[in-house]
Amino acid sequence: MSLTSIISPIFVPRYKKLSAYDTNAKALQLSVLRRLLSSAKDTEWGHHHAFETIDSYEAFAAACPVNTYEDLKADIDRMRHGERDILWPGRVKWYAKSSGTTNDKSKFIPVSPQGLKDTHYAGGTDTVVWFLHNNPKSQVLNRRALILGGSHAPNYNLPGSLVGDLSAILIENINPLVNLIRIPKKSTALLPDFEIKRDRIAREALHKDVGSLSGVPSWMLSVLHRVLELSGKETISEVWPNLEVFYHGGVAFTPYREQYRRLIPHASMQYMETYNASEGFFGIQNDPTDPSLMLMVDYGVFYEFIPMDELEKEHPAVVPLWGVETGRNYAMVISTSSGLWRYMIGDTVRFTSTDPYKFIITGRTKFFINAFGEELIVDNAERGLQEACKATGAEVLEYTAAPVFMNQDGQCRHQWLIEFSRQPSDLKAFTEKLDLALQSINSDYEAKRYKNITLQQLEIIPARPGLFVDWLRNQGKLGGQHKIPRLSNNREYIEQMLKLN
Repeated sequence: MSLTSIISPIFVPRYKKLSAYDTNAKALQLSVLRRLLSSAKDTEWGHHHAFETIDSYEAFAAACPVNTYEDLKADIDRMRHGERDILWPGRVKWYAKSSGTTNDKSKFIPVSPQGLKDTHYAGGTDTVVWFLHNNPKSQVLNRRALILGGSHAPNYNLPGSLVGDLSAILIENINPLVNLIRIPKKSTALLPDFEIKRDRIAREALHKDVGSLSGVPSWMLSVLHRVLELSGKETISEVWPNLEVFYHGGVAFTPYREQYRRLIPHASMQYMETYNASEGFFGIQNDPTDPSLMLMVDYGVFYEFIPMDELEKEHPAVVPLWGVETGRNYAMVISTSSGLWRYMIGDTVRFTSTDPYKFIITGRTKFFINAFGEELIVDNAERGLQEACKATGAEVLEYTAAPVFMNQDGQCRHQWLIEFSRQPSDLKAFTEKLDLALQSINSDYEAKRYKNITLQQLEIIPARPGLFVDWLRNQGKLGGQHKIPRLSNNREYIEQMLKLN
């Protein structure tokens, strides 16, 4: 009897609970809120906000402000120095290092043992639950799992306290049974130098029977190309004929989809998106025919949402999960079992269903272009690029875009820096297709482009091969969960990249 056939029945009760999300999401979320408040009532934060007196969502919203990282930074730094019972009970020893804010190069997100268990590891388990349900004949657990990870370092030299990529914290604390099927070995997975790690991962995995991949699409693609270099094969399917699924997250998959299809051409290969951030595990693509993600409502995360048209107001409206509407863009606010209270994570989502709650990630609250009232978000950019690539046969590897502000003649435009993995035969045609696609997707952009009165046609600058990797290297962000800033409302990032081009 195979390992997959032994383990699969164990997941059946959990699948039944997941199937009930569409009928009891509100009750589950209120239960999560009560649990969080009860756990933290004796912390400094809990005393200050009278958690012991809160008996409803409305009371919680009235007692506790919405917070950014800057609002919580001083408390988190005290926790990092070893203070106990600040935002969460006890001493939190692990901190996920995430991309920075306006004032800081990095954020340090607390990760408690409870948060690891009831959120991050719960999400990993449920991803497998859904995959096995959708693929009852799968043998994925009989084979090796290639899981990419970042690195970590001591936190202020406190004993047992670590700071680093979330993936490194997960690997450091993972159930030892997972190590029976996981590759690469732990010492390789935690190497800080991605270029050395990439080669070692490829060598360790080359002759294994790999059944699944897990990681950020851009970094996994780099590893797979190294595997092909070492093997001398044309496709990954020749190297790992039993490969079944890629569990991916961290960045939008659209720019990479065609490249993966070429590398892994067998028709049975599946791709399953997850929404696993430093702050928590929030969503799983439970239906391979639907790009939307199921919101995980019974983890250690309580969700709230701010409509994007409210975001810049002094007192924006905030709604709980049961107050959202489909088709609207929201900034996500979370309270977690690691001590983040009404925390604006910085991501934006749009719900496609409320029965059950399913959504797509539309971008970042700071990754957009709205220099001229066009309100272009990452979701628009991804869809526009997809249409332009389909029309011209091009393939985009990486990109970023920013405004070119008005000159003395009142002319302005968007400037795109794109690294193509397959060049369009006619860059002018690609530019026109992208511009028209964005107009069809975004009515504000279309209005600003009307007769070139406000915005002129966008400009595309082809990037040399490896430009974006070089930029990440210069920023000290090569590997791990670091991402290219897709859209920016200023020219800081694109100017840095253009100097390297």
